[in-house]
Amino acid sequence: MLVEQYYPVAIFALVAVLFPVLAFFISRFFRPTKQSTLRETTYECGETPIGQAQVQFHVQFYVYAIIFVVFDIVTVFLLLWALGFENFDQNDIMSEPYIIAFVFTAIMLVGVYYALAKEKILWI
Repeated sequence: MLVEQYYPVAIFALVAVLFPVLAFFISRFFRPTKQSTLRETTYECGETPIGQAQVQFHVQFYVYAIIFVVFDIVTVFLLLWALGFENFDQNDIMSEPYIIAFVFTAIMLVGVYYALAKEKILWI
C-alpha cells in the first residue's frame, strides 16, 4: 500500500528529469544552423558594435554590489524577525530574540565596515 502512494511522486520526478533533457535534445532540430558574420558579432540593440564586448569594471562596483547584497540579506532577516515581534516578550529587552537580532545586525555592519575600509571608501 505504501508503494502505491509514491507512484505519483515517482512519475512527477521522472517527468521533471526527462522534460529538460528531452527539450535540450529536441531543440537541436529547431534551431537555425546557418552561420554568418552578423551572428558572431556582439548585439548592441540594433547598433553597430564599437570596441570590445568585454569591459573591465572597477573593483569599487563589486564592493558596492556586495554591500547591497549584505543589506538585502539584513533587510529580509530583520523583516522576518519583525513579523514575529508580537510573540516576543516586549518587557524584557535582553530576551533571546532581541539579542540575536542585534548580534546579527552588528555582524553585518562589521562586514560592511570592513569592506568599505578595505577599499578605502570609508573616511572614518
